[in-house]
Amino acid sequence: MNYILFDEFIARKNMLPLTFIRPIAEIRFGILTMREKWEHFLGQKTSTLTEHYLLPKYPIHEESDNILINASFQPEQPMVEKVMALKPHQALVYGDHIIAMYVFYGEKASQEGEKDLEMIEYQGSPLKLNYPWDIFSHNHEAIRHDWPLVTAGKKSAGFGKGSHVIAPENVFVEEGARVSHAMINATDSLVYIGKNAEVMEGAMIRGSLALCDHAIVRMGARVYGATTIGPWSKIGGELDNVVVFGYTNKAHGGFIGNSVIGEWCNMGADTNSSNLKNNYDLVKVWNYYEKSFIETGLQFVGVIMGDHTKTGINTMLNTGTVIGVSANIFGSGFPRAFIPSFSWGGASGFTSFDFGKAAEIAERVFARRNVPFDHKERSILKSVHQSTHVFRKKN
Repeated sequence: MNYILFDEFIARKNMLPLTFIRPIAEIRFGILTMREKWEHFLGQKTSTLTEHYLLPKYPIHEESDNILINASFQPEQPMVEKVMALKPHQALVYGDHIIAMYVFYGEKASQEGEKDLEMIEYQGSPLKLNYPWDIFSHNHEAIRHDWPLVTAGKKSAGFGKGSHVIAPENVFVEEGARVSHAMINATDSLVYIGKNAEVMEGAMIRGSLALCDHAIVRMGARVYGATTIGPWSKIGGELDNVVVFGYTNKAHGGFIGNSVIGEWCNMGADTNSSNLKNNYDLVKVWNYYEKSFIETGLQFVGVIMGDHTKTGINTMLNTGTVIGVSANIFGSGFPRAFIPSFSWGGASGFTSFDFGKAAEIAERVFARRNVPFDHKERSILKSVHQSTHVFRKKN
């Protein structure tokens, strides 16, 4: 069977700015991305049905018979069994949401014609991503979900000299990882340290934690769970319940809590985000779909940061700040709580960031990690620049 992961329309809009440069399937949640989770359970590769401008990088593969799967649902074994058992003209649903449906493409679609779908109600209680804050709010459960998928049949490589580990049975270290003279507390939690990752001396970690391949926790860092540090990221200072997608640097001091950070971001020294309002009220955040601030129902929300965004030294971010793609924030004081994509400035105001300059910076940043910034990457960034101009006009 051919499986295609699709973006649920409302979920994709609500997950912006995190879905500007990726489909929902590429969101990291726990240890793995949503795609990696589904491919593990399905036992085969998947393709993507997403926005047209993303298809060159994330193409769709169509066959005559296909099962479309809603990428915003985290797979679980009973769900996957029902998905794989779907027959033509059947759909698996959970409440008002389609989990999966059997569809035809090409000549077979013409032969079958249009028929009503038979709805099969899923009786479980699956985890579903609807808003950006769902990612950090449910990251503890997601790490527990992914743990057996990445550790089954393998033996932990163990620790270097001088590390103090509480509940070492809850810590898994992949081959090539380095952990030396660190403190790790995995009581009632899990800590996963990926291939060629490094925990430097003096780092203090309280699980749950997913430190993905080639990621680094720098000397003296303090990391509280449930936190995910994506591949090739460098983390210092203090983090509390943060999900970093990958290729991002927060190498110096400063606090980030209850946040989601995209790829290719860089935070200057002593960048801090507030994650609690002084009046202890529930936090509202900017929503692209509603084009207004909406309630999160949460008391703790830090920053939702889109890809390629940079902050200068001593940057201060308000509770519940939403920052778009390729923004550049600097200067004293607290900037507004919604910063559009390709904005340049801070508390005193913003100007539009020239696309050509933004692309030049992205190319340099990619080169530092030996990743090509090709025409696909540039085209995606250009599409985001064009589609978000309306928000910059309101600056």
